[in-house]
Amino acid sequence: MNFTTRSIAWCVATAALAVSSLAASAAWAQEPEQPPAPVTVAPVTKGSVASTVTATGTVVSRNDARLAAEVTGRLDWVAEPGAKVAKGAQLARVDARALELQLAENDAQISRLAANAELLDTQLARLNALPEGIASKSQIDEAAARLSMARHELDQARAARESIRHQIARAVIRAPFPGFVAERIRQLGEFVAAGTEVIRLTDTESVEVVARAPVAEAGHLAAGQAVLVRGTTREQESRIRAIVPVGDERSRMIEIRIAMSSAGWPIGSAVRVDLPAARQSAGLMVPRDAVIVRSDGAHVFRVGKGDVAERIAVRVGNGDSERVEVTGTLKAGDRVVVRGGERLRQGQAVKVAAGAGAKAAAAAAVPTG
Repeated sequence: MNFTTRSIAWCVATAALAVSSLAASAAWAQEPEQPPAPVTVAPVTKGSVASTVTATGTVVSRNDARLAAEVTGRLDWVAEPGAKVAKGAQLARVDARALELQLAENDAQISRLAANAELLDTQLARLNALPEGIASKSQIDEAAARLSMARHELDQARAARESIRHQIARAVIRAPFPGFVAERIRQLGEFVAAGTEVIRLTDTESVEVVARAPVAEAGHLAAGQAVLVRGTTREQESRIRAIVPVGDERSRMIEIRIAMSSAGWPIGSAVRVDLPAARQSAGLMVPRDAVIVRSDGAHVFRVGKGDVAERIAVRVGNGDSERVEVTGTLKAGDRVVVRGGERLRQGQAVKVAAGAGAKAAAAAAVPTG
């Protein structure tokens, strides 16, 4: 009796399981298929690109000078910081009263020497006018020598006067170029010696960038190459003006001078410069957004026949801000996903979104084999 009961229960359970399996299969068959994933595509193209290296730099003025006093004395005037001055304008002035007194003394000495030379010249003329035999030849020669010496002393005094005038002119420090007074190094009333720095003048209109790059990159750099200078709030395309071909022994860096064609870059601003780091090489290019990087490597999704996603492993090469060189089983004209590829799976159906990207891809599309 027990055996019969167990047999009947087992048959009932088996039938119930079969019915539930059939019901689940019917429900699964009635579920609708997932719609194609919307994606944006772009064509694989042939092109060339050079990789870049980012160097740090500083905006500097091409004319930035610390001007020194040329004579010794007390400063009786110094221009205010921030003042805009033209070329040749006064920046500072050393008290030149002592030099002016020397000049007055020198003028008096010149007058005395000139009068003495005139007297000696008259005496010589009188000796030469005497009848022959009255004045000896030695007297005439001596008078001529005294006149010559007096004239030399006069010339020497006149040269000293010009020297004093030159020193008085140098007591005023003038701007060698137009710019702004950036700093008062010495203050009004201070006593300075010749060669003491007094004021700093900076030209804010003529600027350039000084950047430093690894010595290893020197072979790829040359004057005239295009570079991109990026600041905090702006960027500007420019060119290398000059390369200082001397590397620092400790840092292994070389100095690069980059011309800046427009003003508005504050002196001292920190910038980044994108420098070409390798020679250009031709290859297959895809947009950077098409490359998906995972722990097992990089890949792209190609839209193949029937608008099905195909996962293609690639190796990434040189690139710029928009495109990157890839190596893999791709060819020019293949359509790769640039939007919507993060959640795609191998073999998943896709729907190419209409737009400029789709039109470009369709125009360049080549059927995959």
